[in-house]
Amino acid sequence: MKNTQVKLIARPVGAPTADCWEIIETETPELAENQILIQNQYLSIDPAMRGWMNEGKSYIRPVKIGEVMRALGAGVVVESKHADFKAGDFVTAGTGVQEYAILDGKEAVKVDPSFVPLPAYLGTLGMSGLTGYFGLLDTGQPKEGETVVVSGAAGAVGSVVGQIAKIKGCRVVGIAGGADKCKYVVEELGFDACVDYKVGNLRNQLKEACPAGVDVYFDNVGGEILDTVLTLINLRARIVICGAISQYNATEKPVGPSNYLSLLVNRARMEGIVVFDNAANYGKAVKEMAGWIAQGKLNSKVYVAEGGVRAFPETLMKLFKGENTGKLVLKV
Repeated sequence: MKNTQVKLIARPVGAPTADCWEIIETETPELAENQILIQNQYLSIDPAMRGWMNEGKSYIRPVKIGEVMRALGAGVVVESKHADFKAGDFVTAGTGVQEYAILDGKEAVKVDPSFVPLPAYLGTLGMSGLTGYFGLLDTGQPKEGETVVVSGAAGAVGSVVGQIAKIKGCRVVGIAGGADKCKYVVEELGFDACVDYKVGNLRNQLKEACPAGVDVYFDNVGGEILDTVLTLINLRARIVICGAISQYNATEKPVGPSNYLSLLVNRARMEGIVVFDNAANYGKAVKEMAGWIAQGKLNSKVYVAEGGVRAFPETLMKLFKGENTGKLVLKV
């Protein structure tokens, strides 16, 4: 069986370019005992991928040169030598950017596309949704009536964070780029307000949208936006560092926030969130979020890019150009 794969062959400086990738066709090998063969139908496209391409210490080892690019996939089992799986089962797994993946069965999770569409298991009920869930509830610890601000509010993680904050009784203010995204965040996701960082004075917009200050800030972008929010935080505020997409393709070392002493003055806390630290509680989180989806409280929007595996390099760049609303997946 022919298998198209995308391999990392050079580490990028700045934005990834075409010469970072090699797209090849290869044969799928025979299955060993306890393995399954997955035919990918969708691949998760995540900002974290840019970090995985870099050499150096991080929360997960970098993708090796010559290795299939790391990615989460959702697909169907076409052959199985594992007792818990049969052909026709739908699964999610760390498949990599390829059409077919052979994995040990213990590395895959069965999912039910009759409940929500298959791509949702890469979004709201996948890594991005779980990141938002644990980052907000465990790290941010919002209380009813508090003001929660979310950057990247129209993206895969930010959209989930804001909706969960509303479920928990908070006032929720998003930060997004462009009028259309801000409209989506308020009208479809139910945020109380959304400010457009591309228009006007961000601090003045936020001050107007957050008259009682900021109790929890969930940061997906870093840079100047993080620095601005730090000037508006309240006593005992919590800042959740999830990502810094504004800096991922920087060719020079980013400058740290100049307003960090606001953390001292307000006795505030800034803490990072890595979803893998919460693996033991994934089941509980998915069950609760699935209940919110069933009740109509949690919108699960997916932006599906076409073109198959060969379209991965340009699809990845959609994240950094702000072209997607909701979770970005590539249809295989």
